[in-house]
Amino acid sequence: MPKNPIGFQMPTSMTITSRSSSITNAFVSSIIPVMFPTEAEVTEALGVLGMSPTNVRCVYCGDLSTEWDHLRPLVVEQKPTGFISELANLVPSCGKCNQSKGKKAWREWMRSSAPRSPRVRGILDLEAKMMRLDAYEQWRQPKQLDFQSLVGEELWAEHWNNWRELLDRMRKSQASAEKLKAQIAGRA
Repeated sequence: MPKNPIGFQMPTSMTITSRSSSITNAFVSSIIPVMFPTEAEVTEALGVLGMSPTNVRCVYCGDLSTEWDHLRPLVVEQKPTGFISELANLVPSCGKCNQSKGKKAWREWMRSSAPRSPRVRGILDLEAKMMRLDAYEQWRQPKQLDFQSLVGEELWAEHWNNWRELLDRMRKSQASAEKLKAQIAGRA
C-alpha cells in the first residue's frame, strides 16, 4: 500500500476469514459449562492469591483487575481442552494481561517477550506472583472433561461438522468479497 505523504495511516481492510479463530472460540465456548462460585469460595480463592475482595488485582501484573482469565485455556489448536469455566480455572486479570496471554501457558507467558507480558512491562515481583499462582493451582484442581465421551460421537460430530461448514462458507464468502471489492475499487 503506498504511504501517504503526510503520514496519514489508512485503515486496513477487514477480511471475513480473519474471524475464523473467533468462530472457533465461539463453537467451543458455546458448549463450556459455567459453574458459578459462592461468595465464600471467591473470598477463599482471593485469599490464596494474597488478595481481599475489596482490593482485587491482576494476578500477573498487579494492576486493578477488570476481568477473570482462564488460567488454563479452553481452546488449543482449534479443539476444546476439556477445561470449563469454574473458579479453579479462573484468576483475576487486567485486560492487557488477559489479551496478551491468550491461550499461552501462564508461566511461560509471564517470563516471555510477548507484547504486554509482565516481563516486557517490567513487573518486578514476577517470582512472587508465580509462587501465588502455583499455590492457587495446588488449592483446587480444575475439572477437565472428555466432552465427546459425555455427549456421544453423533452429537459431537454434528457440532464440529457445523463448524467446518461455517468456516468453508466464510472462505467462499471471502472469495466473493474480494471480487466485489476489486470491481468497486475499479469504479471508485
